[in-house]
Amino acid sequence: MAFRLGRAGPRRPWQSVHALLLLPVALIVVITVTDMRTPYDVHLGPALVIAPALTPSFAGPRTTAGIGALAVAAQIVIGITHGGLGTTNHIVQIITLTVLVVLTVLYSALRERRQAQLAQVRTVAEAAQHVLMWPLPEQSGPLRIASLYLAAEDEAQIGGDLYAVTRSGGAVRVLIGDVRGKGLSAIGEAALLLGAFRESAHRHIALAELAGSLDQSVTRYAAELDPPDEAGERFATALLVEIPDRDPVTRMTSCGHPPPLLLSPGHVVTVPSLHPSPPLGVHAGDEHTLDVFSFEPGDTLLLYTDGVVEARDDRGRFYPLADRVARWTDESPEALMHHLRRDLLAHAGGRLGDDAALIALHRTPAERHRHHGHGGDAVRHG
Repeated sequence: MAFRLGRAGPRRPWQSVHALLLLPVALIVVITVTDMRTPYDVHLGPALVIAPALTPSFAGPRTTAGIGALAVAAQIVIGITHGGLGTTNHIVQIITLTVLVVLTVLYSALRERRQAQLAQVRTVAEAAQHVLMWPLPEQSGPLRIASLYLAAEDEAQIGGDLYAVTRSGGAVRVLIGDVRGKGLSAIGEAALLLGAFRESAHRHIALAELAGSLDQSVTRYAAELDPPDEAGERFATALLVEIPDRDPVTRMTSCGHPPPLLLSPGHVVTVPSLHPSPPLGVHAGDEHTLDVFSFEPGDTLLLYTDGVVEARDDRGRFYPLADRVARWTDESPEALMHHLRRDLLAHAGGRLGDDAALIALHRTPAERHRHHGHGGDAVRHG
């Protein structure tokens, strides 16, 4: 499942706005009454501008105009009480307040328009995410699946990182990748790689052949779009994973992508020793190596992009994924994604410098026989 923040409960915006409106109205009443009871040489009327200035923070231009009109009316009442409207001081105060109210209403209108544009951009980005990155299934064969995507750009829901899951021949095949660039500018290349994977994953028996097909697709795309002086600038790292339903193993082919982490019960984190080939699109036609590792029931395979491990804190230190994730090896995939999201954003100060994606694949305890594949570098955290 794709990780999303839950909501505390249904909200009623109109109730919040009505409650907040009491503040500027109360300010106008308090300032007016106080000014009318003070000596003539004390002028509190200019403070009435505070009320319409506060209103755009929670209401639109019409409400702001209404509060502004109420403030101007209060200024007129103060003028009548303190010697009449014919005095120069009161005329200047009324005109000044009116001009400030008009400017505040214009600001509120521009702000509302900007918010509408931003909402439209986010809607388009969310639609692009659903079209390109289909929601991952919560269960596929013997695997429970959870994912997390954090885009570097505020307006984007998707960027240069990508992932996909499909079934083929009694096995689950997973792609996680990272195309050059980030945010909205990288969507085109991400779409190409995702489409090529979904089309080719069912036609190639061997994982290495699938990697070669994706390599050719990226190379063709770059040759058609890149000018001669930018040749070789388009590439993508990718990790292809195949997990059979019946055999407790995982097969991997890495194209310049960071190795996954294998989480076992008891706070054990294993870093598989892969034999990566160059990134897709760099040297088309290169040989791709197949690595096989044990993947027992109860284990969780954590795939990630470099935006996770390259996230820096305020002192420039990278995010220590293997050390942090060792705390949660016994958690469910959904809980693991929740912990990682909170911990990663806290480490990076709430904002990432690059797109980041993670997938947790948990093999359910359905098989009991261990298959001994190639080893990795195991690190026990206790």
